[in-house]
Amino acid sequence: MSRVLPRSLMAPAVVSLFLWMIVPLCMTLYFSMVHYNLMQPGEHTFAGLENFRYFVTDPDFGASILNTIWLLGAVILITVVLGVLLALLVNAPFPGRAVVRLLLISPFFVMPTANALLWKHMMMNPIYGIFAQVSEAFGLVPIDWLSDYPLLSVIIMVAWQWLPFACLIFITSLQSLDMEQIEAARMDGANALQRFWFLILPHLGRAIAVVIMIEMIFLLSIFAEIFTTTGGGPGNASTNVAFLIFKEALMNFDVGVASAGALFAVVLANIAAIFLIRLIGKNLD
Repeated sequence: MSRVLPRSLMAPAVVSLFLWMIVPLCMTLYFSMVHYNLMQPGEHTFAGLENFRYFVTDPDFGASILNTIWLLGAVILITVVLGVLLALLVNAPFPGRAVVRLLLISPFFVMPTANALLWKHMMMNPIYGIFAQVSEAFGLVPIDWLSDYPLLSVIIMVAWQWLPFACLIFITSLQSLDMEQIEAARMDGANALQRFWFLILPHLGRAIAVVIMIEMIFLLSIFAEIFTTTGGGPGNASTNVAFLIFKEALMNFDVGVASAGALFAVVLANIAAIFLIRLIGKNLD
């Protein structure tokens, strides 16, 4: 009875969570195996693996994979490097540190769509954007960021929003750093770079691993910034896997191919998660 009662109380939550997860997955599996176009909703003929073949042979598929890899790698690199540097900067005591920390983490609470609109109109607009005004002030020709460098523009937007998250994790980790070791190393003649490389960076190992794994999971599904700014273009220059699935579902009206792409994205996310757990998850032990 000591086991039955707790399990009975937990059963409704477990069943609800299971249904919440398994029902959409089963529906996605079903739609990925049939011909289902929204322009012909009454026809659900069996397709087998044809939807998967059609998705991976799409002309934009290769570009979307490369763009996804570039997006993940660049954003993670920017947020980890700048996050560590900013965390070290604001960890030192100075007047107004609490206010600076609050302002530093505020971009993380901006909605992705609002973040994209802010960068699109306020920062990167080639006519009245801040970047354009700075370029004109130095006598340079303003850059049309979203047309000339679409993927880089998306990387900047996403990195700006995720940098506070990384910085917050690193600041929290630095709070547990043994300052007596740092002071002892300084008295023994270690310079700032040596103290950072041999003491601070190893201490941040677990925090870096956490940041990389969490960002990897969430950045695979980046969509709002691309949809709001570049629309996956020009051409397929900024199309990632998530936006390619959107194009198949709501532009080509092909639910079957979009479902196959969604399953491909799930497999890709699991492969990335397993790789990360094996590669850097040891730091969490």
